[in-house]
Amino acid sequence: MSRPPIPTDFLPPVPVEELDVRSADGTRLHVEVHGQPGAPTVVLAHGWTCSTLFWAPVIHRLAERYRVVAYDQRGHGRSEVPPSRVRYSTRALGEDLAAVLTRVVPPGERAVVAGHSMGGMTIMAGAARPEVVERTAAVVLVSTGPSDLVTELRVVPGAVRSKGVRRFLHRRILRSRLPLGPVGPVTRAALGYAIMGAGVPAGRVEAAARIVHACPTGVRANWARVLERLDVRAGLARLAAPTSVVVGSEDRLTPPVHAHRMVAALADPQGLLLLPGVGHMAPLERPAEIAAEIDRMASAHPPGMPDARVADPATATTDPERTAVA
Repeated sequence: MSRPPIPTDFLPPVPVEELDVRSADGTRLHVEVHGQPGAPTVVLAHGWTCSTLFWAPVIHRLAERYRVVAYDQRGHGRSEVPPSRVRYSTRALGEDLAAVLTRVVPPGERAVVAGHSMGGMTIMAGAARPEVVERTAAVVLVSTGPSDLVTELRVVPGAVRSKGVRRFLHRRILRSRLPLGPVGPVTRAALGYAIMGAGVPAGRVEAAARIVHACPTGVRANWARVLERLDVRAGLARLAAPTSVVVGSEDRLTPPVHAHRMVAALADPQGLLLLPGVGHMAPLERPAEIAAEIDRMASAHPPGMPDARVADPATATTDPERTAVA
């Protein structure tokens, strides 16, 4: 059986620059710069088991107006695989983001920083670091959560009513060291159920599966241990930059309950955008909406202009899918 064709917006964008950035513990991070040199900077942090390729559909939509930076989280893509488990931690995530921002944000400027899933957790983990605070104009948190990830998972079907059994099964799924193997009809369908909304075109599910299956098994398992006990609520509370939250209504990995909790805890919430019918991989399912939200935040809180606040005529109250937050 032939594999579904990959949509054209998943074609890897050609970076204008590639960098190696060393984090605080010496881990080498692969960084790509796309778009317009000298334009306002947007920094993208991907999630668990993904890579810079995950952001391709969003980068294509932002590159004409922004200097778009994407980096591979440690162990993912072309970044270095940490030599020991101790180098997998929320602290390391925050240090990695700090190192990337220090390298790519021009002196005296700030960037809009967007993170999906573990990328959003990365932003929360590094929120209080001076390197992050000084270089962040605004934040977009997409399909993410600050804690209780196993408790709130919705991957196991609702027919399993016991909360204890559901938690046990979710932990087993999260901790699995089984190789995912080649992408085939069965694995594609299973992954699509877990991470994407119903009715997503087969080509987009195929693209997501190829990205996730490329993650090394050991890296996936080591980060799973971190995610199982993750708690970055303290960082969320200290996130001072204006912050928008986005979630799909059918997100089984970080369901909307997390989004509501984050908005309630934020110092400067800029609205909650709920995408009907969308699963966990919102930037792959609805890249136009994610790019538009990043653009909205960049317009309201211009990168490179610290403490600027520009009125946004397209306010949250005009969008029926968005919850405005005072």
